[in-house]
Amino acid sequence: MLTYGSAFERELAKLIVERRKSLTENVVSGVAIQTMERYREYVGRIAELDEVLGLFEIANKNVSENL
Repeated sequence: MLTYGSAFERELAKLIVERRKSLTENVVSGVAIQTMERYREYVGRIAELDEVLGLFEIANKNVSENL
């Protein structure tokens, strides 16, 4: 049985992965990239989403070790 927190965490992680995929597709296809500044913005946003997913993993590990 999932708790509310577990369900929320899984849904949020899923949404982050989907958003990252969307941004990556835009960068690869060049659809949303008209300037170098826009490219840097998208790459930075992708990197931040990667960082958030990494923090999810660290948090899960820390919680698992303390239970």
